[in-house]
Amino acid sequence: MGLEKFKIREIKDNNIWDDFLSGFKDRTFLQSFSWGEFQERMGNKIWRLGTYYDDKLISVTLVVKITAKRGAFLLIQHGLGMSEVLLKELKGIARKENCSFIRIAPLLARNEENKKMFQDLGFREAPMHANAYEATWKLDITPSEDEILKNMRKTTRYLIRQAQKNDEIEIFQSQKIEDVDFFDNLVRKVAKTQHFVPFPAEYAKNEFSVFDKDNQISLFLGKYRGEIVAGAFVVFWSNIGFYHQAALLSKYHKIPIAYSLQWEAIKEAKRRGCKIYDFWGYVDPEKNPRHPWAGPTLFKMGFGGEGHEYLKTQDYPLSWKYYLTYVFEMLRKIKRGL
Repeated sequence: MGLEKFKIREIKDNNIWDDFLSGFKDRTFLQSFSWGEFQERMGNKIWRLGTYYDDKLISVTLVVKITAKRGAFLLIQHGLGMSEVLLKELKGIARKENCSFIRIAPLLARNEENKKMFQDLGFREAPMHANAYEATWKLDITPSEDEILKNMRKTTRYLIRQAQKNDEIEIFQSQKIEDVDFFDNLVRKVAKTQHFVPFPAEYAKNEFSVFDKDNQISLFLGKYRGEIVAGAFVVFWSNIGFYHQAALLSKYHKIPIAYSLQWEAIKEAKRRGCKIYDFWGYVDPEKNPRHPWAGPTLFKMGFGGEGHEYLKTQDYPLSWKYYLTYVFEMLRKIKRGL
C-alpha cells in the first residue's frame, strides 16, 4: 500500500469515533471519546486522530499530552497499533509540544510479531506500564446468573452467599456526584495503609461526571455495620463493564463484602446488556507470587473468566531527557516491587 494514500485527520464526532471502536474485540474506554473529555477536564491537551486509507477510516488514536515534573510526553493508552504514517504525525506533534518521548500501551497480543513491529519503528519497552492494564482478567457474562455462579470458584460462590445472608452488610449503587466523596475518602485511607499515592481529588469526580452524562458509570459502595468500608467505580461502555477503581479498608478483608460488591456490579453490567465484565488489571499469581497484584488477581480469578495479555508499554525516545525519565521510573519500579 502506498503511503501517499494514508491521511491523518482529527475526528470531532463522538459517534464516528465510538462506533468505529465498537468493531474491535479488544477495546477499552481509555480510547473512548468520553475519555478524551475527561483528559481535557484534567487539564491535559488531547488529539483525536483518525488514520484514513483512500478516505476510509482504518484506525483511531486518542493522544494525550502529559506534563510531569521530569518533562512532557505524549501518551496513547490502549492504542489499536502503530504505523509509519501515524508515528510521523505523532513526532510532529511532540516536537511542537516540546515532548521528550511518545508512550503507547497497545491493545495488541503479547507476541514476537507485534514486539518486532514496534522495534522496527524505533520503539523500546517502557520501564513502567502506562496504566494497570498490560494484562487483564475478563469474564463472559452472557450466560444466566445461575450459570455464572456455577462457574465460579467454590470459595467465591460460598462467600457471596454468606455476604447475602449477613444483615450487617449492605451494597448500594449511587449516581450522585456528591457520593464520590465517600469513595475518594476511602481511597485516601487505603493509600495511607498501603503506601501508594492516590489520584488527585478531582480525578474521581471528573471521571464520574463525564461518563455519567451518558449513563455509563455507577458507583458501588459497601457498608458494614453502617460504615462505608468498600467501594468501586464501574464504567459501562461499548457492551463491556469495566471494574476500573476499587478500595477496601484493610481491617475488613476477612468480611466478604468485596465479593458481594463485585457480584452486584457483575449483575448490573448484565442488566445493562454488557457481554463482558473486565476486571481491569491482572498478573499471573503462579509466575509472579510476590507481585503486589497477585492477591487481588486471585480474588478476581475466583469469579471465573480468563486472562488476556497485551504487548508491554512501548516508548519512542525523542531527546536525551527521556533517559532521565527512564532511570527515574526504573528505580521506582524496583522500589515498588513491580
